[in-house]
Amino acid sequence: MDAEENRTMEVTHSIRERTIAENSLVILLQGLQGQVTTVDLRDESTARGRVLNVDAFMNVRLEEVVYRDRRGQISQLADLFVTGRNIRYVHIPDHVDIMDTIQAQLQKIHRVRNFGGERGGRKEYLKTKK
Repeated sequence: MDAEENRTMEVTHSIRERTIAENSLVILLQGLQGQVTTVDLRDESTARGRVLNVDAFMNVRLEEVVYRDRRGQISQLADLFVTGRNIRYVHIPDHVDIMDTIQAQLQKIHRVRNFGGERGGRKEYLKTKK
């Protein structure tokens, strides 16, 4: 497995974050890892770059970023971290199949939830209310 493929295989580690992701559309954004996209911010600025990571709270980390502030000035940045509360829109690239991306991310989460399989090993159980 090369570094690029390994990067796209990352899955959020905490149970809480995986639960939030699988029950919201943030899972679609997590499926954009490795893709170049544009993020429109609430202050009317934009950032275009390759998605490195998206957590369950929609915090996005981009690399090789072209940042345009609200006055139109353009800056080149090696990387940029944007908090979810500052995001207005995330552009989904035209070539991305939304349903396939969501299903692939759900499969990754479910593999992590039960990576011991039938052979035993660690299983993750959600707390149930009685």
